[in-house]
Amino acid sequence: MKKRIAVLLTGVAAASVMLAGCSGSKGLETDEMTISVYKGVEINEVAKPGEVTDEDVENAIQATLQTNATPEEITDRAVESGDTATIDFTGKINGEEFDGGSSTDYPLVIGSGTFIEGFEDSVVGHNIGDAYDWQGKFPDDYNNAEYAGKDVVFSITVKGISKQSIPELTDEFVKSVSSESKNVKEYKEEVKKRLESDNKKNYEDGISQSVWQKVLDNTEIKKYPEKEVKKVSDALVEQYKTTAEYYQQDYETFIQDQMGYSVEEFEKQVDDAAKASIKQTMVTEAIADKEKIKMSDDEYEEQLKKIAESFGYEDVDALKDSAEEDDLKDMVLNNLVREWLTENCVQVKAE
Repeated sequence: MKKRIAVLLTGVAAASVMLAGCSGSKGLETDEMTISVYKGVEINEVAKPGEVTDEDVENAIQATLQTNATPEEITDRAVESGDTATIDFTGKINGEEFDGGSSTDYPLVIGSGTFIEGFEDSVVGHNIGDAYDWQGKFPDDYNNAEYAGKDVVFSITVKGISKQSIPELTDEFVKSVSSESKNVKEYKEEVKKRLESDNKKNYEDGISQSVWQKVLDNTEIKKYPEKEVKKVSDALVEQYKTTAEYYQQDYETFIQDQMGYSVEEFEKQVDDAAKASIKQTMVTEAIADKEKIKMSDDEYEEQLKKIAESFGYEDVDALKDSAEEDDLKDMVLNNLVREWLTENCVQVKAE
């Protein structure tokens, strides 16, 4: 079943073109809205990305090596910092077990700070098969007030030790992670180009987002299409009701427990979110109409490729299967309008 995704994906921005200055500024007014300025909008200057250094490339490659690390079982020594110790533990307060204080085959990364202070250090130096008691204390500001400041005793058994084995950067490794490079030298060049491309995209997206937000700030909606607001609001509320059913809770209880609001407060926020989404659509369509911005079939398909990539879809067909065509057209038109606004805005240096 396709979902309406306009509300969820309103932040999508295609790769913008480089800024070009313009003289003058212009707004527009319709029966539903007033945009004081949209052409020639001034935004704070966005810092251009710096040069990608050899250190940047090495850091990126190290991150990839870390991602491809594999666990290596350790049987000939005790637990050390950085290891993953597989443990069973049972916690007791005043001799009584407490909720959340016990687990079996728990993979504890030593040094992760997952447990209260001293717990992980107590595991260091123990061998597989060691069983011992460790006494500690919950911090006074512990997130569960019921346990805060209380003494606790954990019975711990070490069942296994492993560490992450990080692969070496070799031609063979390069071939396993890259479809472009055949050796280390080519891979470093590939990584450098990717970082430069990412920096350029982040720079251009930063400009696009700043321009779009400024135009929204310059817009006053005089009259919302109430039927459309209700349609979007109802769809969002229905999603939460479905989620509540999944967790076997009634809607009101779910909103109070999970969102921390009353239903009335929550649905007011939903209504505001629906209006914010519809405002973006109204502004997009008004500017597109005024400046005669239209999408060709080729532009539509090209923009869909960018949207699919940005949101992690396998391909354009997967994106189309998940969304209504009208929503996708709204998003594509919004990208084209943002590009136009970016071409016609002015960056101003901060004083």
